[in-house]
Amino acid sequence: MLTGWRLTLSKCFVIPQRYIVGIMGFLAVVNAYTMRICLSIAILDIVEEEDHKWDRETQGLVKSAFYFGYVITHLPGGILAERFGGKYTLGIGILSTAFFTLLTPVVVEWGDWPGLLVLRILQGLGEGTTYPALNSLLSKWVPIHERAKMGTLVYAGGQIGTVVGNTASGFLIKAAGTWTSVFYMFGGIGVLWFVLWTLLCYSEPSSHPFISDDEKNFLRKELGSNEQKSNVPTPWKAILTSVPLWSLVAAQIGHDWGFFTMVTDLPNFMSDVLHLQLDQNGIWSSVPYIVMWIVSMSSGWLCDWLIQKDFMKVTFARKFFTAIAAIGPGIFIVVAAYAGNDQTTVIALFTVGMGFMGTFYCGMKVNALDLSPNYAGTLMAIVNGIGAITGIITPYLSGAMTPNHDVEEWRIVFWVSFVVFTLTTFIYVMWGSAEEQWWNTPEKGNPNAAEKDPKAMVESGNASTTK
Repeated sequence: MLTGWRLTLSKCFVIPQRYIVGIMGFLAVVNAYTMRICLSIAILDIVEEEDHKWDRETQGLVKSAFYFGYVITHLPGGILAERFGGKYTLGIGILSTAFFTLLTPVVVEWGDWPGLLVLRILQGLGEGTTYPALNSLLSKWVPIHERAKMGTLVYAGGQIGTVVGNTASGFLIKAAGTWTSVFYMFGGIGVLWFVLWTLLCYSEPSSHPFISDDEKNFLRKELGSNEQKSNVPTPWKAILTSVPLWSLVAAQIGHDWGFFTMVTDLPNFMSDVLHLQLDQNGIWSSVPYIVMWIVSMSSGWLCDWLIQKDFMKVTFARKFFTAIAAIGPGIFIVVAAYAGNDQTTVIALFTVGMGFMGTFYCGMKVNALDLSPNYAGTLMAIVNGIGAITGIITPYLSGAMTPNHDVEEWRIVFWVSFVVFTLTTFIYVMWGSAEEQWWNTPEKGNPNAAEKDPKAMVESGNASTTK
């Protein structure tokens, strides 16, 4: 009876279940970003009200408050996802963020900016589980040869979320005549996503009630070597002393510094330097992210193809695409700051720069899956969590550096981003790796230590897989 029910349901899905997980993961990131960044547009309208005349430094503090909470729940989120599965770790995180988003208008009305600051911290706590849980899910659902394009599909949801958040926020505020509309809209969509996610997706193929036997067997064959014994403790010492991991952290810091500077402060730059109106600001602030998403998707397919055809080894591909994603944006955002107030030229330069940043996803963003599929959630928690600290720094720093709202101050902001891009990319190119680390299966032992003891080497075997 049960087998017949599963067979009937599996036939209802034309799309393989791993792609459904990928699509819903993409929509999770879209929702996370719309709820995160809609304040960047709404705040321009909020501060026009007589009761909320916040200065630029206060605005930067409010926007950065999200990341105080966001950083805290990364590591717990990764550990929970690995132990109990990513389904509810991700789902409850997005649901809680949606709930706090819906509360935003009430909190601003009654608590002014201190109340909003506290609420943004709570939103960050909810959303901090997103990337660690997704990484844990991808490690269970995505074969190695689909890793770049599937990972890019999911994580590039950040660009679509940014585009929708910026564009729709401007239109909603103008149409409804109030900034509160954006929080009700995006919070409600977040709740709807949670309902669909709960019904359609599961933490791993073995627990999915209506996956086809063919797909389940395919994934078992492709990912069987990455099965982890539940009684094996997390190899914290090996993880925290891994040079490739800390190189990955450096690359994440560089990317996040530049990306968060753009996400939270591009609307301010458009207003200060180009003098765009609110609805125009939302549209033109979104254009660079549309191009970034297109590049993200195409570079993900290109990266997998280059690796499959053996034109590039995995390690070289990760470094190559990461370098493009850092140096390209660094150059073009600096040039944009010297283009005057010519709207077309400045927007074109920002668009090209952010387009280059799209190769980041098939570069270092999926690199944690290469290093250790079994601890992918924990690695993402460490890498993304430390990188997210820049989300605390950059909005406040940009606000403090631009008190007069003039272009000379913005040039300094973008030069700082260029320097951070360059230094962190150098570290990653020098010491990064895409080889599976021995501590992915710590029960087999460390082959590097075993080399000193031939007998131990025979017993432990080689735990790393050269790519």
